[in-house]
Amino acid sequence: MRSTPPRTLCSDLPTATPGETVRLQGWVHRRRELSALTFLVVRDRSGLAQVVVRDGAPVPPEETTVEVVGVATANAQAPGGVEVTEPTITALTEPAATPPAELWRPGLDVSLPTLLDHAPVLWRHPAQRARWELAAASVRGFRATLDAAGFTEVQTPKFVASATESGANVFEVDYFGRPAYLAQSPQFYKQQLVGVFERVYEVGPVFRAEPHDTVRHLAEYVSLDVELGFVRDHRDVLAVLRDVLAGMVAAVHEHAGVAVARTGADVPVVPEEIPVIHFRDALALAGAPADEPDLAPEHERAIGAWALAEHGSDFVAVEGYPMAKRPFYTHPWSRDGAGAPPRPTEQSTWSNSFDLLFRGLELVTGGQRLHRPSDYDAAIRARGEDPAAYATYLQAFEHGMPPHGGFAIGLERWTARLTGAANVREVTLFPRDLTRLTP
Repeated sequence: MRSTPPRTLCSDLPTATPGETVRLQGWVHRRRELSALTFLVVRDRSGLAQVVVRDGAPVPPEETTVEVVGVATANAQAPGGVEVTEPTITALTEPAATPPAELWRPGLDVSLPTLLDHAPVLWRHPAQRARWELAAASVRGFRATLDAAGFTEVQTPKFVASATESGANVFEVDYFGRPAYLAQSPQFYKQQLVGVFERVYEVGPVFRAEPHDTVRHLAEYVSLDVELGFVRDHRDVLAVLRDVLAGMVAAVHEHAGVAVARTGADVPVVPEEIPVIHFRDALALAGAPADEPDLAPEHERAIGAWALAEHGSDFVAVEGYPMAKRPFYTHPWSRDGAGAPPRPTEQSTWSNSFDLLFRGLELVTGGQRLHRPSDYDAAIRARGEDPAAYATYLQAFEHGMPPHGGFAIGLERWTARLTGAANVREVTLFPRDLTRLTP
């Protein structure tokens, strides 16, 4: 009795010896029936392979999972120059229903609602799936860069007792009869864990009850969070961010080259030093009023265009956002020129924080945090709140914390910018927003 050969991935078929028996497993990607034979294209996680079926043998419908055992045969017209002949085809499930779109076509020509409604099936399209492969490679680079820099990966709770950002846009849930909230970020926990590990990062979901039904907002997204101790100010944090972005880009090139080609992704070059502009100067550059408390999307686009034109950079950091627009744990401005003491009027206005814009879109928020207990007491009281409400958070600072800071990258925004997607939902596996809770 002939033993069953080991599985051959479609991408490995070109390396098979002509005449060798091979075994493919995957989906029927396409059937092309001619008068004397049928060309069957099999798809697996690695790519596509061609199978030649003669004598009118039946072939299961597209998207049926199958096993194909046959002979590797050289054919210059086949993908990779090798196809499978003399096949025995075994369906591994019932015949598949017709998918909502033809997945064998080069492009997935469907509306966004159709794509989202049928995500479990339409993500199978090679070009669509490649979008998330870019995201996965980016996360791989994120982790590798930080691991090499002495960071520890952590996982923090997603049920929390209070809002991270003073009650803004939180989801309240019934937690065994008492109110709790879905975490808006791991901010409090990653700060506390600086006191344990000094350098930490997390890859995980965060939840925002966003009232904005826009192309860039989601109610749940993947956040790439970093926090590190013993910083001088937010520029040290920005330097780590720069290295992380470079590592993500390198990982995309190394692990997702096929996905780059399939999506036409425009992978950026990360400069050795990211250009920086102060918030007040960014307002002037964008033609915004000097008392504007934040940057509007059109301002971000104008600043992104300036960074590309003046510095040849797809990235630009806007530092010094007004303290009034930043959370209470944000450190006030402490830079002036080469690092001299701050001017008093500036210390009360600006912050040691930044947003990083990627091709004119806010991608990262980061900065330096407060670390002295007395500063926290004053900052919380200044916002009309009682420090006692933050007792479990503040205990870490009462027992000694270094100057520290961090940042958070929105993974879906990053991937959307790589692929040129007009809407972050196009690169989100199963989006959650104002109206969508399924599939």
